This record gives sequence, structure tokens and C-alpha cells, in this order.
Amino acid sequence: MGYKRVWYWLLLVFLLSGTSSWAADIHGRSSTQVLWFNDFYNGRQIEAAEYLRLAAAKLTSDGKFSIYGYGRGTQDFTNGEGLNGRLYFLYGDYRDLLNTFDIKVGRQFVNLSAGTTIIDGGELIVKNIGPIGLTALGGRDVIFGIDGELGHAGNYAFGAAAYLNGLRKTDLDVSWLRKWDSGDVSRDIMGASFKQYLLDRVKLYGNARYDITAEVFNEALAGVKYFPTANLVFTGEWFQSYPTFDTTDIFSVFAADRYQEGVLRADYTVNRFLSVYGGYTREEFGDGASANVIEAGVNLRPLTDLQLTFEYDRRVGIGSDDSSLDGGLFEAAWDMTKVFQLSGGLTVDAYDREIFMSSTGKQVAQKYWLGSRLKVANNLSASLRIEDDINVTYNNNVQGRFIFNYDF
Repeated sequence: MGYKRVWYWLLLVFLLSGTSSWAADIHGRSSTQVLWFNDFYNGRQIEAAEYLRLAAAKLTSDGKFSIYGYGRGTQDFTNGEGLNGRLYFLYGDYRDLLNTFDIKVGRQFVNLSAGTTIIDGGELIVKNIGPIGLTALGGRDVIFGIDGELGHAGNYAFGAAAYLNGLRKTDLDVSWLRKWDSGDVSRDIMGASFKQYLLDRVKLYGNARYDITAEVFNEALAGVKYFPTANLVFTGEWFQSYPTFDTTDIFSVFAADRYQEGVLRADYTVNRFLSVYGGYTREEFGDGASANVIEAGVNLRPLTDLQLTFEYDRRVGIGSDDSSLDGGLFEAAWDMTKVFQLSGGLTVDAYDREIFMSSTGKQVAQKYWLGSRLKVANNLSASLRIEDDINVTYNNNVQGRFIFNYDF
């Protein structure tokens, strides 16, 4: 979608809100950004971007109808890409129709346990009919590429879900999401998610996605969190991922290895000045390839307005038996005044590189960054971040981002 069409649709929010004789509640955020960075293929690039998020509520006398929109426009000044735009969502939302239905119509981001996508279409939520709620959605499947939308008239998506409603300590849903590409089924996924609290000290959770066309679970997660005290949290997780692709994609004919990992982690808040965390991860990549990862960190607040973070991680595995990576980071954030914050940090990774013959052996990657944030007023703020990357690809790679936010 071209930039003119993006802003045309966003403008409709104001036009529609102006049709009512009562006062509509319009709020949102304008985020104006300037970015400079090195594009790997095109070299130095400078861009200006405008992100606009809008919400217009109370558009009807009963206050049940609202319109939400979010879009982006960008201007490239260096590599000839010109002016571009994206409309991420713009939809009308009518709540509590007959105290049973929520209806959304327009471009919207939809999130089911079976998958996520952006559609130009509608979503119907059925509620207050007992312990189970229902969701149905469908429309044109919106696909974005680097320069804009890639989708065409043959891209569609449809989904449905059923979920438990009204149980205070239990969440459970089952869903289905199917996509079409030029009339052919490209994705067909069943999904489920679960969350259960026990005795106010244990949280069990999990989710899974089953690819019907590939006849395999392409994602599964099971976890438990234990809270022996308010300041201490233990986490255990198991996750597996098996890459599957659209049936119409050329990559669907390639074999892929299943990835699995197990995580053990602890987070402990000692007091308001000190918190620590640590964890161990076992990674399995298939064909006997594996890695062990250990991480530990400390958050310090020596002063009320100063926060320091130190983290170290070590990774052993993948490639030769002695393949390893040692890394660490340091970050600091200082609230110099009530309206001005200064922050900075560095990250260093030392690793073995074995893929490219021209740069094998021990390598070190470093990142240094400095940032600041100024609160101009209650609804105005500005921030700046500049960083320099030094690694095997760049001896010097300075990039940055300036942001000016206006909330209304």
C-alpha cells in the first residue's frame, strides 16, 4: 500500500469521529524518528519515519463503538527508496452488542494460539454465554515485504477459537488458523494454550501448534514457575520447534532439524538495592549438535536515581568440541533530574568462527551505546541513542536513532 493510501485511511478516523454530535474521545501517539545506519547491501542510509497510533472512542451515543489505527510513513534520503508507507491496522470495534457480541471490522492484527496474522476483514467474539467463549475471524491475508505489501487477491486467512471464560485461575483455549495462496491451502494450523495457578505459588503454562499439512507439531512449550516467596522465582521450561513452511513456498521441500531446549532459571530480589538472576539452558539442534548456555546477572541500584546491570554468559557447543562463546554486558541508567535520563552500556562477545574460511578462529564483537531521554512536558518526550558496532564485518559502524513522541 502506498503512503498516500496509508494516510488517507488514517484520516478517516477524524472524519468519522466528526460525524457525531457528542464529544468523541480521540487520543494516540505521534512518534517522529530520524534513523541513520549502514545497510549491508546499499551502504550508509538515512531515513525519517513517522509512526501514528490513534484511538477514537465514544463515537456513538452508547459509547460502544471505537476506531483504532496505526500506520507508518518513511522517507529514505540516501538510496533512492523514496517515500513509503504501511498501514498496520485500522478497524472499527463495536463492543457488547446485545451484551453478547464484540465485532471488529477493518485491517487488524489477530492473535490466536494457532498463529498470528494481519487481515483486511472481520472478527466476531461471542461472550457471556456460559463458561465458553467463541471467536471467528477471516479476510484478506496482509503480507508485507521490504518495499510494501506483497499480497494479492488470492491471499486469505480464516480462524476460529474456543476458550474458557470466567475461571479466575485457569486459562485454556483451542484454535484453528488456515491461510490460502491463490486458492491453494498454504497454512493449516491447530493450536492450544493453557495456564493454571496453584496455591498462589505455582504457575503451570504451555502452548502447542500442530501443522496439519506437514502432520507435525511445529512448536510446543511447557513450563512451570514456582514462587516460594514474593522475592524469589524459579522457572523451568521445555521448548521445541520444527520449522515448517507454506505449502506454496519452495522451502517446503527442504528437510529441517527439530530444535529443542530446556531452561532452568532463578530470579531473586534481595532488597530494593540488589537483585540477581541466573540460568542454564540445554540446546539440541539435531544430528547430534548441542550447546550448553550459562548466564548470570546482577542489577544494582546504589543510588535511588542510578541503576546498573552486569551480565555474563558462556556458551559451549556447536561446531568443534571446544567451540565456545563468552559474552558480557554492562548497562547504566541515571535519572539526572525528574525530566532527564542518561544511559549507556557496552556488550562484548568472544567466540570461535568456523563457517567462513576467510575469518575463522577467535573473534570479538563489541557494541558501545549511549542514550538519553528528555521529558519536555507530560505529553512530549524526546530520546536519542547512538551506538558503535565493531566486529568481523565492520571496523566501525556508528548508527543512531532520534525520537520525538507526542501523546494526545
